Order: sequence, then structure tokens, then C-alpha cells
Amino acid sequence: MNTPQDLRYTESHEWVRRDADGTVTIGITDHAQAALGDLVYVELPEVGKKLAARDAAAVVESVKAASDVYAPLAGEVTAVNEALSNAPEQVNADPYGAWLFKLRPADAGAVDQLLDAAGYVAAVGTE
Repeated sequence: MNTPQDLRYTESHEWVRRDADGTVTIGITDHAQAALGDLVYVELPEVGKKLAARDAAAVVESVKAASDVYAPLAGEVTAVNEALSNAPEQVNADPYGAWLFKLRPADAGAVDQLLDAAGYVAAVGTE
């Protein structure tokens, strides 16, 4: 399982990358995309939408199942990865490059409360 050390994670399989401008970039983990299989559709949140931590923010759909993607922390959506609308398979090819949305956190310190790579691997129970 590919779990970059510089990211933060949730037990519901989202990853979070801090951006220089104070926003965070969010996607689904390698483990999540592997479990889902080939993605065929991605529903992204609206820019400007305010989310509470753990709100359903997006949907990823594969040939096997549809799954909600949750907001790892509270904040406002500042951007979405429109390229995924026509090419959702990018998430399968590069789950840490094919981000879903960006969020301006209501509390920047909340990122520190998320799992580090070792914590995520322990929570998932696989290497």
C-alpha cells in the first residue's frame, strides 16, 4: 500500500495535503481506490460550499460500488478537480496526484489531529 509520509489521513480513507496558501488538498487513498476498483464516475462538491468535518463532500463510483468521500475537516471548498469529470480513472492511476477538491479549513490546526502515515496504516491494518 502506497502511503506517502508527508500527508495526513482519515480512517475513512481520505488524504490531506497542506498547501502553501493555507488551503488543503483532499483525495482518496491508494487503499481506497484499490478496494473500489476502476472508477467510472466522480461527483465533486460545489466551489463555495461550506462543509463540517465528516460531511459527505463528494462521491466516487466504480464498477463495484459508489462511496462517499468525507470532508476530513470543516471549511469551505475553494476548488475542484474538473479533469476528473471526464477522466475519473486518473484516481486509479495516481491517487495522490488526482486530487478531488481543495478546502480552506475553518481551523488550520485541525489538520494536525488527522492520522499520520503510520497511524493510517495501523488503522487500515495492512502494509
